[in-house]
Amino acid sequence: MSVDPILVGVLGNRLHSILAEQQNALVNTAFSSVVRESLDLACAVFDSRGEMIGQSVGGTPGHINAMATGMRHFVAAYPPETLEPGDVLLTNDPWQTAGQINDITVATPVFLRGRLVAWFASCCHAPDIGGRLVSAEASEVFEEGLRLPIMKFLRAGEVNADLELLIRANVRTPEETIGDLYAQVTGNEVGAAGLVRLLEEFGLDSLDDVAAEIMNRSERALRDALAKLPDGTYTSELVTDGFDDEEVVLKVAVTIDGEDIHLDFAGSSPQSRRGINVVLNYTRAYASFAIKAAISPEVPHNAGSFRPVHVTAPEGSVLNCTPPAPVASRHLIGHFLPSLLITALHEALPGNALAHSADALWMTIWRGTDAEGREFMLNVFQTGGIGARAAKDGLNTTGFPSGLRSTPTEVIETMAPLIQRERVLRTDSGGAGRWRGGLGQCTAMAARGEISWSVNGNVDRVRRPASGVDSGHDGAVGRFELARGPSPSKSRVNLRPDDVVNVILPGGGGYGDPRERDPEAVLADVVDGYVSVEAARELYGVEVTYHGDPEALVRLPEDYKAVSSRGRK
Repeated sequence: MSVDPILVGVLGNRLHSILAEQQNALVNTAFSSVVRESLDLACAVFDSRGEMIGQSVGGTPGHINAMATGMRHFVAAYPPETLEPGDVLLTNDPWQTAGQINDITVATPVFLRGRLVAWFASCCHAPDIGGRLVSAEASEVFEEGLRLPIMKFLRAGEVNADLELLIRANVRTPEETIGDLYAQVTGNEVGAAGLVRLLEEFGLDSLDDVAAEIMNRSERALRDALAKLPDGTYTSELVTDGFDDEEVVLKVAVTIDGEDIHLDFAGSSPQSRRGINVVLNYTRAYASFAIKAAISPEVPHNAGSFRPVHVTAPEGSVLNCTPPAPVASRHLIGHFLPSLLITALHEALPGNALAHSADALWMTIWRGTDAEGREFMLNVFQTGGIGARAAKDGLNTTGFPSGLRSTPTEVIETMAPLIQRERVLRTDSGGAGRWRGGLGQCTAMAARGEISWSVNGNVDRVRRPASGVDSGHDGAVGRFELARGPSPSKSRVNLRPDDVVNVILPGGGGYGDPRERDPEAVLADVVDGYVSVEAARELYGVEVTYHGDPEALVRLPEDYKAVSSRGRK
């Protein structure tokens, strides 16, 4: 059936507005800082068959792309005849959605005149789901918390009280966890109501034909972009910290074959005994994101943009783990996939490479009891530096590839008896290069008063730095430590009331020879505190001196002078 192309464009734009309303409703009614502040979420609309038509502007690739391919499980579990208006489904099964039981997907069928016409869904990281706190310590998924199969959270608009009681009894933060679930339900309801109004406005009984055309356009655009690239197989390898002394090797062979691209992760490490394993759905999520971002980022994101991308990984490998493998910290592996893939495509996309980034989001879980005996638990997200690009410096403390925001200091200190004593950009952490890597940050966390507390540090790149490209230098590795001594990562650490925890994030790699960097750019970096005077001299060959008032509290840029050993000022 042919569809009016103008109608497709109009409805596509209106759907984006509705998705923005869905996400705003979710964020504005959420209880946890994980959703409200860090935006660890995804929102999307699907046709009646569960094919993703579009996503909201926010959202992490691990959530949105995993939800896009995982909706088929909802549709299979509950065909249209088993649903009615007011029903809402949920699951946190790692192998069906986002690869971690803290991530709960809530899906709402949309009905028009008694007929199922679409789905709205969202996926959010729950502040707690029981079991061990989010870490890599578990040896099987059963230790990691409450696992919910696809089931009805609402039946014809009525909350499944038994399910709510079950969740409340198994989590440490019942009000926040249930509150976020209600926020997801609310966001879906807002999206569904907007879509029904849209269909009625245009006199449509179904969205499927328009949806199919929207998806076909994205597929065609990505295939056209792939057809312009040279056919061939391109490989890459990357080593991550892993768990304890167990390093994890990631390998990929990228084969461009006309209008299709095949990503084969054979040769990657076998699945781990600890919770850093990745389900295939999550591997597909970050792999497909990386391909679209590298090759054709302007293509609208929907099921059509997945069709030319074919992802395989050996069953039982760290990128396609099998139950009951532990998976709680799967992002500490999955977030490395874009760097791995963009490196592999360096030859096929000259001038469009990206040095490796800090990659894995740093998530610290703070738990304890304050001086009055009240329990607290807080998830804190922090981000390192992005790798330098072919013609631009890397971005400082920016969530790539997750897209998540760091938790604000004010929120940390409001929601828990903690004090963030320091939060500064980390000088010299960005890899030196013609284009400098993005900086990490240094933070220091202390207790407020005599409290009992602990921390889980889900961190990576404390041993393996973000590598540079084309003679660019590596970024600085991170450090997770107590002021009084070393601290293990990916495990729970009990703290003394007077402890200070230093969370020092890694920087991104540099791009190109540092000696080719414009001396004026080096001078600006020194003035801004991004690069030290010593690093400017030793790495960039630029001597920077200060000629202003030595007693001045504020040093002005015009008082700095730079002379390059390369004969330029």
